[in-house]
Amino acid sequence: MTVSAYSTASFRDSQPPVRVLVVDDSVVVRTVMERILSDKPGFAVVQKASNAELALAFLAQQDVDLVLLDIELPGQSGMAVLPQILSMRPNAKVVVLSGKCEEGSAAAVEALALGASDILSKPGSGSFGEQFPEELIGRLARLFGDRPMPHAPARPPRPVVATPAAEPLACLGIGASTGGIHALGQLLGGLKAPLGVPVLLTQHLPASFTVYFAQQLARMTAMRVKVAQTGDLLNADTLYVAPGDANLQIRRGLHGRVHVALNTQRTPSGNLPGVDPMFSAMAEAYGAGSAGIVLTGMGRDGTTGARDIVTAGGWVVAQDEASSVVWGMPGSVAGAGLTCAIMEPGAMMGYVAQRGRVAA
Repeated sequence: MTVSAYSTASFRDSQPPVRVLVVDDSVVVRTVMERILSDKPGFAVVQKASNAELALAFLAQQDVDLVLLDIELPGQSGMAVLPQILSMRPNAKVVVLSGKCEEGSAAAVEALALGASDILSKPGSGSFGEQFPEELIGRLARLFGDRPMPHAPARPPRPVVATPAAEPLACLGIGASTGGIHALGQLLGGLKAPLGVPVLLTQHLPASFTVYFAQQLARMTAMRVKVAQTGDLLNADTLYVAPGDANLQIRRGLHGRVHVALNTQRTPSGNLPGVDPMFSAMAEAYGAGSAGIVLTGMGRDGTTGARDIVTAGGWVVAQDEASSVVWGMPGSVAGAGLTCAIMEPGAMMGYVAQRGRVAA
């Protein structure tokens, strides 16, 4: 399937176009970006800005779905303005375009930690050719194949308090998206002693970042960190990371051992990897011994799986709105009445360790 066919199928005629703000100090780059997007259905460049100040002034007045952001800008850098953009327009996705922010680099992971949805290395202004436009449209089509979810209610209904843990904790799952890397650093920093159970993690990231992301996580925790592979037997105090192109699911074998069973099927909402399949597989394998944490992120990924965990007798903790970059995923779980606690990430592991030791 060609990129053009993919992108056309991703944006139905009944949907409004993705509103795009291009932020780059090069007039050539701004013009090229507008030309690339104007040639494809489903996109509309509504403004171009040469610096961070002009971009913020526009966003103060107008909403957008997508910001294409250069890192090297005159005055305030793109990295510095990224959190401000997401604070002003939390439903927007930011794709960083930079020749100095290559995939897998420390700068790329920093941008993702601050809330960027993707990173794309930008060629020189005179060498865009055909490969870059195809790569750009392919990335954007994957991001917007399912249009952004509306904001979660700012004040969700009071969540139903979960019943006390029916069984000791046997497996912990963590789901995160926009802003999740920073939240994970806080969460893992709150772990003062081994939990004694396997930990599964699904963070929405492009596949090319997975290995570097795992390396970053290994510096945040004393747990062993491993990118999950089909057939891996789950071991206590090991953090299994979902690869960027597969759902991290698990199965219980004939002899009772639980192993990884990756699945490459995109979720109904378009996520891959998805938090929902991971949580649902945990509920099936561990029942009341399963617990989930839902961190900052756009959309509702994790809500269906959280319901499966709670139905199986397990429990779920969500990040609070004040500490979230986007209170979509945790807000959705909280609004559905599936949480036993809502708190900032630094307090979560202490809570999990305490609750996980309680058996009815």
